[in-house]
Amino acid sequence: MFCYQCEQTAGGTGCTRVGVCGKQPEVAALQDLLVHALKGLSAVAVESRKLGVEDAEINQFINEAMFSTLTNVNFDPERFLPLIRKSVEHRERLKAQVEKKGGNPGYPEAASFKPAESLEEIIKQGAEVGVMSSPSMDPDALSLQQLLIYGIKGVAAYADHAHILGKDNPKISEFIHRSLAATLNPNKSVAEMYDLVMGCGEANLWAMELLDAANTGSYGHPVPTEVPLGHKKGKAILVSGHDLRDLEMLLKQTEGKGIYVYTHGEMLPTHGYPELKKYNHLYGHYGTAWQNQIKEFAQFPGAILMTTNCIQRPTESYKDNIFTTGLVGWPRVTHIKYKDFTPVIEKALEMAGFKEDDPGDSVMVGFAHNAVMGVAGAVIDAVKEGKIRHFFLVGGCDGAKPGRSYYTEFVEKAPEDTVVLTLACGKFRFFDKKLGDIGGIPRLLDIGQCNDAYSAVQIALALADAFEVGVNDLPLSMILSWYEQKAVAILLTLFYLGIKDIRLGPSLPAFITPNILNVLVEKFNVMPISTPDEDLKAILG
Repeated sequence: MFCYQCEQTAGGTGCTRVGVCGKQPEVAALQDLLVHALKGLSAVAVESRKLGVEDAEINQFINEAMFSTLTNVNFDPERFLPLIRKSVEHRERLKAQVEKKGGNPGYPEAASFKPAESLEEIIKQGAEVGVMSSPSMDPDALSLQQLLIYGIKGVAAYADHAHILGKDNPKISEFIHRSLAATLNPNKSVAEMYDLVMGCGEANLWAMELLDAANTGSYGHPVPTEVPLGHKKGKAILVSGHDLRDLEMLLKQTEGKGIYVYTHGEMLPTHGYPELKKYNHLYGHYGTAWQNQIKEFAQFPGAILMTTNCIQRPTESYKDNIFTTGLVGWPRVTHIKYKDFTPVIEKALEMAGFKEDDPGDSVMVGFAHNAVMGVAGAVIDAVKEGKIRHFFLVGGCDGAKPGRSYYTEFVEKAPEDTVVLTLACGKFRFFDKKLGDIGGIPRLLDIGQCNDAYSAVQIALALADAFEVGVNDLPLSMILSWYEQKAVAILLTLFYLGIKDIRLGPSLPAFITPNILNVLVEKFNVMPISTPDEDLKAILG
């Protein structure tokens, strides 16, 4: 195997024996083969679209299948076999429609690929189409190709989230298909691949905008909400991941059953949505970021439901208590396929639950773009009066590397006349810090999940408009952490918008060559984090 799609890849170069995430070589091969098959399907979809044939089922299938290959989503080899075979079925059906319309293009090899009969042989096929399957390929072209593929995975994930809530945008699929097909063309120049990479940033902006409309259209605009970090005496279910619809369905199915529902990880911001917070048994938040779940889940006295990416290898102490749904998978962990969460509820009722009340501490959520712009006047006045000197967006993915303590220290050392905006699971390094307020404006504003980078962009654009300057001229600095492919897509969106001077850490992507990095530095002045003291001094003077 060879995989370097996440920040924690082995040695900072690539996982070759087993993934740092826990991915086994056979799963890595199956994921590589699935992406190869999706490239072939996409090549046919490009041709069919030219002839006026667009298939919504195939659009959604490609999004789901790409999403399933993200870091920490699906580790179950048995779940990838149907996806690979379904990809070929869709491809052949679409080919027939193209031929019926009179089209007969010369498809690339990936559009003729056929999966072997046995799992062992299919795994061998996957090993032949991985990242390093073309050793003669120009390193910079390969770097851009992989950057594009990883960005597409993030876009597909956000588009899938939006689809679940009834929102779709065909131009997102058109971009995904065209770009995946382009990675099969050995004649694509570095310049052409770079343009597609920047286009991926635009496509991700469409996807995040679509998801924002889906979330707020279904559950209302988030409002500032205080969330308990303690617990209530009684039975308990913990929900992790990102999927708001899964949480809503579980809340409906647990009404009147004497079970309290707690959020974990990126589900924390859901407490701010009016149509979710109305459920009285949605009580509070338990635990921190995804990489701490092995310790935290073992101590949770109830059932656990994983809704999207972020799962780690379950230990024996809680393996019987954890369930997956949607695209998430782990071998021999019970999977809820049809959203009937009865097994989760029954497990929660069997277990002891919390034995006594513990009010614990609390945190504030719900500062998405609608809430922040509702007090924009006060924010603008505070800046003009010199009460707010600078804004920092400190957010992104969390992870296990020791260097991520930088983000905690940065927030702790940010001067008292600065405001910290945060989003995604990176905030769990400091989400419970009491930073106080500036004239009633909290100094720590939780914007939401990783996809709520859209909210951060809208806030920045509104402030730039209010001050009649460009975003890069605002007293705003972005201090970002990354881990997986959604973060890659968000970074590409920031590049597409022309945002400069981003500080990125804790390490730079292994799939970015020195030459490509130099281009990004020249165009956007992206830079690695150093130390909190040095970076604060450089930013604030």
